[in-house]
Amino acid sequence: MDTLYIYNTLSRKKEKFEPITPGFVGIYVCGPTVYDHSHVGHAKSYISFDVIVRYLRYLGYKVKYVQNLTDVGHLLGDSEEGEDKITKKARLEKLEPMEVAEFYARSYFEDMDILGNIRPDISPRASGHIIEQIDMIRMLIDKGLAYETGGNVYFDVRKFPEYGKLSGRKIEELEAGVRVEVAEDKKHPADFALWKKAAPEHLMKWNSPWGKGYPGWHIECSSMSTKYLGETFDIHGGGLENIFPHHECEIAQSEGTFDKPFVKYWMHNNMVTVDSVKMGKSLKNFITIKDAVKRYMPLAIRYFILMSHYRSSLDFSEKALDAATTGLKKIQNFMVRIQDAIASVDETSRQPILPLEKFENNFRAAMNDDFNTAQALAATFDIISEVNKILDDKKNQPGKSELQQLQGVMKKTLGDVLGLISREHAESKTSGEDFDHLMDVLLDVRSDLRKEKNFQIADKIRDGLGSIGVSIKDTPDGASWEKE
Repeated sequence: MDTLYIYNTLSRKKEKFEPITPGFVGIYVCGPTVYDHSHVGHAKSYISFDVIVRYLRYLGYKVKYVQNLTDVGHLLGDSEEGEDKITKKARLEKLEPMEVAEFYARSYFEDMDILGNIRPDISPRASGHIIEQIDMIRMLIDKGLAYETGGNVYFDVRKFPEYGKLSGRKIEELEAGVRVEVAEDKKHPADFALWKKAAPEHLMKWNSPWGKGYPGWHIECSSMSTKYLGETFDIHGGGLENIFPHHECEIAQSEGTFDKPFVKYWMHNNMVTVDSVKMGKSLKNFITIKDAVKRYMPLAIRYFILMSHYRSSLDFSEKALDAATTGLKKIQNFMVRIQDAIASVDETSRQPILPLEKFENNFRAAMNDDFNTAQALAATFDIISEVNKILDDKKNQPGKSELQQLQGVMKKTLGDVLGLISREHAESKTSGEDFDHLMDVLLDVRSDLRKEKNFQIADKIRDGLGSIGVSIKDTPDGASWEKE
């Protein structure tokens, strides 16, 4: 296998990747809290880790990919006090909390599917692992690392000397930096909740040795990751904002419970910004994935994410998405040109003239350097430019077998690894996605014509589409179309 280097947040340097078990990789990525629709900022995280999983499989590793769904315990502002995000949404919408969780879990998977992400092997829910969380809390209390007070259970950070090793924060600094009201039942301001006592009106609560309550956000990921990947596993991922307190607390809980290293490689993706400010719901500067795919091709959004390294920030703008759309079109057009060339060539005994080995080496070198998708795309456009020049030169053309080999290489690298091409893009002149986008444009134009009472041209568009088997139906809510 190739030599892969990964930037490890824990060591703050790139390290040679050597999995705990040869040939196998266990990876856990913090999934969404399912209380609202996902936005483009979420897309950066989950597309980045999707490509990481894809590339590990491309290298020949057997990968177990676990990505959780948080459906309880994540409080507003990621704080220790306050209202559960899902409970608040349920109260506002007059629904059961599990109705909210189910609705937005489905929404999340729909968004990930349309962006081309492969489903995780396991998507555990926090509410489905309460027993495991209680067991871990019991062990921490038995070891003297946690304490119960009035139905709440806290982790005692002073009992874990390495607390802060991931984020670089020190307990003394955390105490000095406290500027908000701290729960009076804590021994230290930095102690964090493992279990919270539920008020009588709280909607989501379970029986426990400490009374009715619900788990803290951090204990959920510790219990779910170790249940499915073992007490020590290879890769734990998430956004930069998860480093502290979430991942720092996970380390303390897990290593305190099992007395062994929790994770070998910690990976964190950077954020999407808007005018250099982090995209987020609290700032109301976000665009949901559902709205984004109405304006841009889903694979163009994926391409946009991969234009930057996963550890770099990425500014969202119309100009950037237009550039991504242009880049994606070049790739799709190139794949169509290769397919057309294969169909038009008969001779197969010509000498190889395409730079296939050079491209594969450059692509793998980029991806082996901490999954540098931006450099991998640069290598892609180098070979597209070189091959187009060769195909333009009618004197010396590649043979069918070499063109088929090129097509296979591009499908593996750009398709299997980056997720930017599919069979329809490689083998047809007009992809289904392009056709859908074209129809949206035509219906918008036709709608404007009807508003201007230019029914003659509007009807001409309708009749013309009908002649190629596309029927238009006008309703009070607008026009819709379908292929006959």
